[in-house]
Amino acid sequence: MKQVYYVSDMHCPACSMLLEGIEDDLPGIRCIAASYHRQRLEVDFDTTQVSEAQIMAAAEALGYRLTLRQG
Repeated sequence: MKQVYYVSDMHCPACSMLLEGIEDDLPGIRCIAASYHRQRLEVDFDTTQVSEAQIMAAAEALGYRLTLRQG
C-alpha cells in the first residue's frame, strides 16, 4: 500500500532524514521518501507487517504529526 501524509512541522532537510529513518525501525516499509519543501511523507508499506497507526506513532515519537493527505 502506498500512502501520502502531510507533515506540518518539518522545517529542514534533517527533518526529512529523521522521518526516512523510520524505515529502519519498522519492518514492512518498502520505500519511504520525505520532502520538507512539500511538507509530505510518502510511504510504501506491507499492511501485513506494519499498520498506518504504527507509522504515525513512529513519526510522533520523533516529534512529527502526520495527517493523511487526500487526493
